Amino acid sequence: MGADLDVVYAREEPPDRWEAAVFLAGPTPRSPEVASWRPAAVAALRERWRGHGRLVVFVPEHRHGVHDDYVGQVEWEERCLHLSDEVIFYVPRDLATMPAFTTNVEWGMWHDSGRAVFGAPPQAPKNRYLLHYAAKSGVPTAGDLPATVAAALDRIGAGASRTGGEREIPLLLWREESLQRWYAGQRAAGNALLGARVVFRFGNHWGLHVRMHVAAERRVKDNEVVFGRPDVSAVVLHRPGETLDETEVVLVREFRSPCVNGFVHELPGGSGAGAPSEVALGEVEEETGLVLDAARLRAHGTRQVNATMSGHRAHLFSARITGGELARLRSSGPHGLAADGERTYVEIAAFGRIRRERLVDWSCLGMIAEVLLEVR
Repeated sequence: MGADLDVVYAREEPPDRWEAAVFLAGPTPRSPEVASWRPAAVAALRERWRGHGRLVVFVPEHRHGVHDDYVGQVEWEERCLHLSDEVIFYVPRDLATMPAFTTNVEWGMWHDSGRAVFGAPPQAPKNRYLLHYAAKSGVPTAGDLPATVAAALDRIGAGASRTGGEREIPLLLWREESLQRWYAGQRAAGNALLGARVVFRFGNHWGLHVRMHVAAERRVKDNEVVFGRPDVSAVVLHRPGETLDETEVVLVREFRSPCVNGFVHELPGGSGAGAPSEVALGEVEEETGLVLDAARLRAHGTRQVNATMSGHRAHLFSARITGGELARLRSSGPHGLAADGERTYVEIAAFGRIRRERLVDWSCLGMIAEVLLEVR
């Protein structure tokens, strides 16, 4: 499919499929005698778009210059801002003809969305505050319109084909492996994404308010947020005792803000690049100081950790450790990756104590029980 560009003006209905979408945010002239900057932006996008497929450009100006429904205009802009992969803020502010008061509000709402680029001529007044927050939020900036457009298209790349409710997932999230894995599972079950709204994104963690058609029940469910993050690998390091309750398990204690008492006991584990088993070995060394040979690692399968809230999974492994290793672990100091603010302390407890004293949460307890029941 060749490159194509569709312009959608105010109050017009967006197409049902595209590879990328941008919104041209910024001041609109108050008088027909003042030329809009947006036609030049559309021309620059048309010239520079190198993706294979459709680029949709949302222009919040009426095709025929008629603005007759303020509330409808605002609602259309809100909808199309959320549909956009990139929001191009270009602010050639003129206090007499284009004061950009509404633009200031929109910038405040979108500057830290991960989807904004900002441009303004050097002589445009009253943009210092906006530029300050562009720098603080890592927003690409430029001093002219062509460079601003180029910054947006650089992040879009070739785009990605989306249709229906998929259009509401912006490229910055669409490209996340964890999102694609969750969505592939939904499609395999016959379910359809009717709508979505990004509620937060922090690094590779995200939250998406979704509207799903549930095929098996022939109904629509729209009252849940799906949380996502990369999969984790967790390892049960154990030393068998005479009974199941006397089997000793290596835990790590670490401060975690969501934990109601601050510190949580959990299994060595985490996420990272590489195969799950490689991640498992690396996390054991990082959080306990124990270096394991890959041949000692036993796989126990993969499951979601909290299927009512998060789409991520845990890859479960175990290793039987020696008495000497257990003794060294008992006397080891704090570990963790300091650059990530991580500090872990090794604590060893018998399975019976773990259960009685409720040292771990339900998901961790289940992983420990799965391993110990399987290896005995």
